[in-house]
Amino acid sequence: MAPTTPVHPVDEVPPVRQLAAFGLQHVLAMYAGAVAVPLIVGGAMKLPPADLAYLITADLLVCGIATLIQCVGLWRFGVRLPIMQGCTFAAVSPMVMIGTTGGGLPAIYGAVIVAGLAIMLLAPVFGRLLRFFPPLVTGTVILIIGVTLLPVAGNWAAGGSGAADFGEPENLGLAAFVLLVVVGVQRFAPPFLGRIAVLTGIVAGLAVAVPLGFTDFGGVADADWVGISTPFHFGAPAFEASAIVSMLVVALVCMTETTGDFIAVGELTERPVGPRALADGLRADGLSTVLGGVFNTFPYTAYAQNVGLVGMSRVRSRWVVAAAGGLLVLLGLLPKLGAVVAAVPAPVLGGAGLVMFGTVAASGLRTLAQVDFRDNHNLTVVAVSVAVGVLPVGVPTVYDRFPDWFQTVMHSGISAGCLTAVSLNLLFHHLPGRTASAPAEPGGLAGGGAEEGVQQPREKVV
Repeated sequence: MAPTTPVHPVDEVPPVRQLAAFGLQHVLAMYAGAVAVPLIVGGAMKLPPADLAYLITADLLVCGIATLIQCVGLWRFGVRLPIMQGCTFAAVSPMVMIGTTGGGLPAIYGAVIVAGLAIMLLAPVFGRLLRFFPPLVTGTVILIIGVTLLPVAGNWAAGGSGAADFGEPENLGLAAFVLLVVVGVQRFAPPFLGRIAVLTGIVAGLAVAVPLGFTDFGGVADADWVGISTPFHFGAPAFEASAIVSMLVVALVCMTETTGDFIAVGELTERPVGPRALADGLRADGLSTVLGGVFNTFPYTAYAQNVGLVGMSRVRSRWVVAAAGGLLVLLGLLPKLGAVVAAVPAPVLGGAGLVMFGTVAASGLRTLAQVDFRDNHNLTVVAVSVAVGVLPVGVPTVYDRFPDWFQTVMHSGISAGCLTAVSLNLLFHHLPGRTASAPAEPGGLAGGGAEEGVQQPREKVV
């Protein structure tokens, strides 16, 4: 008999029981972020509760469809890696501005459709830029992704931004309990439970939160059993030039962030992303964004929080995340199920998020460990890029006096850090005429010189 070709862990299909558990874990990790965008945009536009509920169910439905396209693949659409899709926060400010200055939801959806088409057209161009993402850049970007997400977990742990009891010791105590359960399960539980440590921690946190009054399931009774999203529910899209321009800037930011997420997952799963796979993944992002404009929701991108879950759980199968996409479709079609998931209190998610987002940052450090930091400018590239990426997180109002397009790009620490890392790598390692500098002094910044591990293709270094 001919020897069978071993299946890559990305393509393995776990048993149904594990698919369901692992998939639910991914849904819980991204749910709060997924529903936040329609809540923020709809709240700023003062939409009635019925319309807000409609936006949320439409968002969950398209989140699931977008995830399935990305993981399973459809012709030249989909990176075919464990990538979770959700609404991008980079589009929140432009969409609020468009929606509250007279354009309304039709103008938002017209701009979203054009942005999605632009992403599909530009995907091959971004695919050819992959050679400018060596381990020096990818490790820096992955580190920035993790660091910039940690404040999100911190806000959840304290009770959620805007909560009346924000920062109460009870909230932080519940988050700490979930964190301890996650760590304890990883250390002492059997291997299968170790892979669903986050889900176990959330369930344990819920078991404590409900009797202590942290949450209630009163909203479940008010939710409908079935909800169907119909195209252009809020009217035919309107195509306004100013709205389209601002959304095109968002599209470029989303492509930059998604590229970083793809590369991070590729390295975590030991299936490096090539130019064709990157183009296919970005093309799927564009298609999902067009579907968002048609089905009354917003632009879509890869969710970085689920990148951390892939690294932490060590479950690399794309079919696990595809199962999560299927669950999201169910939540979008069955609002009552969505209300059950929405009842998970923020501190419970915060305790789990601290582990997941920290895992992303640690993965970036692991990639950077392969880079040569002797006698070259690599330390400068990492230092400046991390500083630029963390700046808008530590000082959220730092760019408030700049033009809107600049804020859209730089308010996202991931896109700001990624653009900085790519630019500095080009400056130090790709521009002609650079001369080697003297070796760095002990403890100081490195000077110019050899570029081992910088310009080699990522596949060789990894």
